[in-house]
Amino acid sequence: MNRSAEMVLFYTPNATERTAKLKSVFVRLGVRIKNISPEQFGETVGYLAGMEGFEPRNTSEERISGEEISAPQEEILVMKNFTSRRIDELLLAIRKAGLAKVELKAVVTPTNAQWPFYRLYEEIKEERAQILEQVKKAKEEG
Repeated sequence: MNRSAEMVLFYTPNATERTAKLKSVFVRLGVRIKNISPEQFGETVGYLAGMEGFEPRNTSEERISGEEISAPQEEILVMKNFTSRRIDELLLAIRKAGLAKVELKAVVTPTNAQWPFYRLYEEIKEERAQILEQVKKAKEEG
């Protein structure tokens, strides 16, 4: 896979100096950046990532059982077309830039490409909570 196909879907609740530094890391590594806005949370991951066969949705009508989608207050980083080596390079570059890691991150898969972005967010948030719970239990037992 050529590196020009690498892309990150990036959401941040507030543009800050950290945001600018993170984006400069992406640019330095030659990674395309697709900024995700709260209005795009109903779109599929595949559509946002520019994958073939994905069309825009009428997001105003597609809410989870009629609920409004509330914009997360956390950064979200979704990587497309990254090898595991390149993921490691990206995470190392973020660390070398003196930035705290992005807690909520994922890679685009054939399964999650079908999901609305907010569903991917909910999934990775839940996975993170489970991991933190396991770490807490291990510390208590250890």
